[in-house]
Amino acid sequence: MSASLPDLEPVWVVEATYAPNAAQRRPQFRAEHLMRLVALRAEGTVIEAGAYADLSGSLVLVRAESADAALGLFRSDVYITNGIWTELRARGFGRVV
Repeated sequence: MSASLPDLEPVWVVEATYAPNAAQRRPQFRAEHLMRLVALRAEGTVIEAGAYADLSGSLVLVRAESADAALGLFRSDVYITNGIWTELRARGFGRVV
């Protein structure tokens, strides 16, 4: 008996780089940032999100039509507009499970 393989789900890995002083400045914006991520997760756009343990940046796994659409989700995020995140990039990812 053969098992069927799961389909690939095309998603985007969005990585954000933290500013050098982000650890000190981030707390004042964190609640608003997290509320937005929770809302995006509730609508099915965000799959997973979190910061790297060394606080060098964050990773967010999202459903979007393109890299530009994935990045567009975060261009107005309080972490970008207040200089906590200094750079965003998106890479395609084939999610299996």
